[in-house]
Amino acid sequence: MFRTLAPPDATEFAGKRAIVTGGSRGIGAAVVQRLLDGGASVVATARTVTDETPRAATFIPGDISTPAGVQSFAAAALRDLGGADIVVNNAGAARTHLGGITSIPDEEWLDALALNFLSAVRVVNALLPALHEAGPGSAIVNISSLTAFTPTPAMAHYGAAKAALNAYGKALALELAPAGIRANTISPGNVLTPGADAIRQDFADAAGVQLAEITAGVPLGRPGDPRDIAEAVAYLASDRAQWVSGVNLNIDGGEFPVV
Repeated sequence: MFRTLAPPDATEFAGKRAIVTGGSRGIGAAVVQRLLDGGASVVATARTVTDETPRAATFIPGDISTPAGVQSFAAAALRDLGGADIVVNNAGAARTHLGGITSIPDEEWLDALALNFLSAVRVVNALLPALHEAGPGSAIVNISSLTAFTPTPAMAHYGAAKAALNAYGKALALELAPAGIRANTISPGNVLTPGADAIRQDFADAAGVQLAEITAGVPLGRPGDPRDIAEAVAYLASDRAQWVSGVNLNIDGGEFPVV
């Protein structure tokens, strides 16, 4: 069980303007709340608002899997905030195909790339002028997945898209470093979210085991909580990480050794 932490510094992100994609539930909602708790003004987007969506944030519904959707959201977010200091690309989703790689339809490869990779590229492109205007100390955090390092045939399309996101994040960090803008990536493991639970249930059903058995082998004794990822985002977005850029931080309770 996630241990309750001391309240965050409510002034850490005072005056900072944050934009979070996929911010309506799960990891995204936890990130939005953590940035709000640190004093940031936050705009979030997803297709629909949920009961998890923090009400103190401005929520802009939309579909950022398309160029037009990104442009519409980015323009609305900048109008609301007047600029941007922190961008968190969390939007992502995929379906399992237990029949293996050849059972993944062509359109789902394209959908996986559009939402899990190209949306981040397009969001950054749309918001980069605002980040440059905000100046040194601005930060981008991309949420990837350990599926990029430990691919499975049933989710090859998702893993490939996240691997592309990882490579993009490294290049982005190099390009933006002279401007003092940092770009980092987080790769979560088995975190308890509605979307990830549905995927794990598919694997559990196929293996004939209980859902809890899928995460029973996590060395630190529990699956991840969205707040585990949100705390890492808060660190990477803050001045505490002022000399950290181009990192891909694996957060998985020690489950997936990656060299």
